[in-house]
Amino acid sequence: MDLKFTVSVKIQKPIGEVFDAVYAPDKLSRYFTTGGASAALDAGATVMWEFADHPGAFPVQVRECVENERIVLDWGSMESGRTNRVEMCFTALDDTATQLSIREAGWSESQQGLDASYMNCMGWTQMLCCLKAWLEYGINLRKGFF
Repeated sequence: MDLKFTVSVKIQKPIGEVFDAVYAPDKLSRYFTTGGASAALDAGATVMWEFADHPGAFPVQVRECVENERIVLDWGSMESGRTNRVEMCFTALDDTATQLSIREAGWSESQQGLDASYMNCMGWTQMLCCLKAWLEYGINLRKGFF
């Protein structure tokens, strides 16, 4: 059993605007990392993500960043000593719409790994919903969520 998942969303905005909303720390912090993001998601960087509604910062290692195409991250799993790989793929559907898919893998084949994968799947789905609401309607869905 290979524990992994992919979630995706269609956003009614051009690919450059969607990519920048994930890449740029000031924009990411408006709808997702509500406690801040320490830097842009440039390849080779270690970025700290903080959430106002969850204590502590999370280190995110940026493995790859190809503008308007892909961002690949490694970050700590909820399982002790493990690292997960997150791949975000941006696809222009036309000049005004973008598909963003997020894939995560790296959990152990155990009940703890399965539980952690479900938690992260929920989190990335929420991130995509928050991104869509913020870009299309200017609404911060994460405010008061937890």
